[in-house]
Amino acid sequence: MKKVKNIVIGGIQQKVFNLVLVTIVLMVAAYTAVILYQGRNLELLTEETNLRQKEAIAAISEETMSAVVGESLTVQTQMAAALVDDLFAGLSSTVQILSDSAAELLKTPEIYSARPFSLPDPATDGTVTMQLVGETGRMPEDLAVTEKLGLLANLSDLMVSLYRNEGTSSVYIAVPEGYMLCVDDKAGARVDSQGNYLTIPIRERPWYLGAAQSDSLFFTDVLQDTFTGEIGITCSMPVRQNGRLVAVVAADMFLNEMAQAVESSGDAVNYTCIINDKGHVLFSPMNQGTLSARAADSASDLRFSEQEDLAAFIRDALGGMTGIRELNLDGDLVYLSGAPVETLGWTVVSVVDKAATERPTVMMEQQVDEVLADAAVSYNQRLNRSKQTILIMLLLILVLGCIAANRVSRQIVRPLDRMTSRVGSLSGEDLQFKMEPEYRTGDEIEILAESFATLSARTLHYIDQVKQVTAEKERIGAELNMATAIQASQLPRLFPAFPNRPEFDIYATMDPAKEVGGDFYDFFLVDDDHIAMVLADVSGKGVPAALFMMVSRVLIKSHLQSGESPAQVLAAVNNQLCDGNDPGFFVTVWLAVLEISTGRGVAANAGHEHPALRRAGGEYALVVYRHSPAVAVMDGISFREHSFELHPGDSVFVFTDGVSEATNAEEELFGTDRMLDALNRQPDADPMTILRNVKEDIDAFVGDAEQFDDITMLCLKYVGPDAVKAVRKQNSLSDGSDNGKG
Repeated sequence: MKKVKNIVIGGIQQKVFNLVLVTIVLMVAAYTAVILYQGRNLELLTEETNLRQKEAIAAISEETMSAVVGESLTVQTQMAAALVDDLFAGLSSTVQILSDSAAELLKTPEIYSARPFSLPDPATDGTVTMQLVGETGRMPEDLAVTEKLGLLANLSDLMVSLYRNEGTSSVYIAVPEGYMLCVDDKAGARVDSQGNYLTIPIRERPWYLGAAQSDSLFFTDVLQDTFTGEIGITCSMPVRQNGRLVAVVAADMFLNEMAQAVESSGDAVNYTCIINDKGHVLFSPMNQGTLSARAADSASDLRFSEQEDLAAFIRDALGGMTGIRELNLDGDLVYLSGAPVETLGWTVVSVVDKAATERPTVMMEQQVDEVLADAAVSYNQRLNRSKQTILIMLLLILVLGCIAANRVSRQIVRPLDRMTSRVGSLSGEDLQFKMEPEYRTGDEIEILAESFATLSARTLHYIDQVKQVTAEKERIGAELNMATAIQASQLPRLFPAFPNRPEFDIYATMDPAKEVGGDFYDFFLVDDDHIAMVLADVSGKGVPAALFMMVSRVLIKSHLQSGESPAQVLAAVNNQLCDGNDPGFFVTVWLAVLEISTGRGVAANAGHEHPALRRAGGEYALVVYRHSPAVAVMDGISFREHSFELHPGDSVFVFTDGVSEATNAEEELFGTDRMLDALNRQPDADPMTILRNVKEDIDAFVGDAEQFDDITMLCLKYVGPDAVKAVRKQNSLSDGSDNGKG
């Protein structure tokens, strides 16, 4: 709004309009009515035509897309089901051939001579061989069993051929005496790191029990392989003589590639999943929702889903082709098609988001809208030229009307000037704008004044809220500082930690990524000749992880002080932490107990980083060995432990993944190679210097990048029991010298 020579431009619209309208309405009423009437008729005709075009295009597009999607989805589902069924048909064919051959061999044992067989040889790992696997880890002592296995060993060439040609993971024959002849290239997986032969409860495995209770082919559920840990399925079949079970033949097929293929089969709008005969989703690219894959013990049977149309579809899909069906899945309308995997009684289900199929129609409608919008612009341009002609004719009348309106506008503007002056004076403690009688004009001025009054009240309320939020933020900051101090006080902080024990030197640090962290370290003397060392990393960050850390530390220390071995400690703590672990936290732990007088120790590693070891005069290097699972992942599991020995001058360095996974601004990881370079910069330095060198290299590498994980390190240098003798000798000499002076 501007004021030029007492003429207000942009005054109150309604009152000025009413004054001008009285002046011009009689002169232009008839002409304006004709123009508005014809213009409106033309607009209605254009809008109606455009609407009909859009509806026709949308209907044709939707019908076409539905037909295309339905046909392609059905074909896609049938092809996927045929591929899966072909895999398992080959597996069943392998087992059938091996069963027939074994039965024929056992019927006429007299015409075959026994062939030799042996226990797994790690040296043949990667080569297809026949290996004896049993429940005892030894060769059979019963001569009859040995002869029976030697007779079945005649099938080794057939089993090797079936293994190579049918894409199986393992082919084997088991006997009721608890032994089996296995053909594959994984001999090394059946011998542990100490050279002991791994055993398997053959007669308790699902494939053996299922075959023993059946007279035909038997398929297990998806299971984890005992030796390799791979997921797969086993097809087995009994071999009977005179109604008595004499052998069970079986073949494995790992399903990792199938799982990966399904998980990469599409995205959230178009994907494929596999459902078994129990209604459980086995493989799916979805991480959540109804059709996401879950473990068997937590999976839902979709055949009896509360969503009746989904349950009916799953039952039909397990029985045969379903065609295309539309239903609501997790809040979205989708098209589904199912095809059975006849060999197993499974089904393949393809899903397409209905909204995705409608996108071409929407895009076409948008294009039509753009074309119509362009036409409307052209129409409006021509109409505007006509309006300009009319406006020139009305200009003279408007000038006269504005002169008359000027007098009225002066009276209207007066309360606005008053309001402007009041708003400009608001400052300091005087921030409240109040309604006054002069503002009660019954028009937009009154509405504007009420808006100012409301805004003023809200501003004052907002200021009060800002003060409260600021105070609350300061309180939370103080509590976090206190939590940081409490956490730090729980860890050993006084160094040297054991000034009276010259046999070793130990030092540890923890730098949390947040105010409080999930890492922790600990070390303490279990007795006069044993020191315990702990380094752990709790999943997650912040206060919840810190609480879980403190509980884990107390439990580990309590069990160690009671004299339990590292493996026993981790097993007990694992069961205690699993109880009530609703948030799903877990903790990786490196735990060791060192006998100070001899340097011999026992360590257990629950999913933690590999430690680095330095022998006297050498350099630090990682000690790589098989880990146990992390603590609190699953209750009832056991943990491995291994022995080690430190010699005088040896050092051990342990760390959390915050060291190796420290990231710079280019998202590069610090890595274990850079860590070893930092350790070996001064390999013979004391533990404090070692940790300082590593932290300096991490800081230089990371630069200004944010620290995303806790950085925790511990180093122990073993001096040996001779250090005690040296100290005692020095003290003795010192005492003798003093006496001589006395």
